[in-house]
Amino acid sequence: MPLVVEYEQTLKRVCAGGSQSESDIDGVLRFLCANANLRLILFLWRPILPDPKDDFVLELAVESRADFLITFNTKDFVGAERFGVRVISPREFLAIIGEAQ
Repeated sequence: MPLVVEYEQTLKRVCAGGSQSESDIDGVLRFLCANANLRLILFLWRPILPDPKDDFVLELAVESRADFLITFNTKDFVGAERFGVRVISPREFLAIIGEAQ
């Protein structure tokens, strides 16, 4: 749930006044929630990252066995690699999947 709340706050702040309405954003969030897998975190390593508010994101990535953690703020996730999670930018991810150069 904390990640959904963070997505909602960020999307509504970044998209305010743009072409995406709050209704559009709510639709995306509903889609994500409907297709997400609920994960129970039974371990806490906090603090691990430079910004302790990001630790829960790393914990979710590790619990879900994610290959990648995709973020514009890669510097905020220094140390994630020791848990087997590769932190990359959206541009890097798009290049990996063949959508960008």
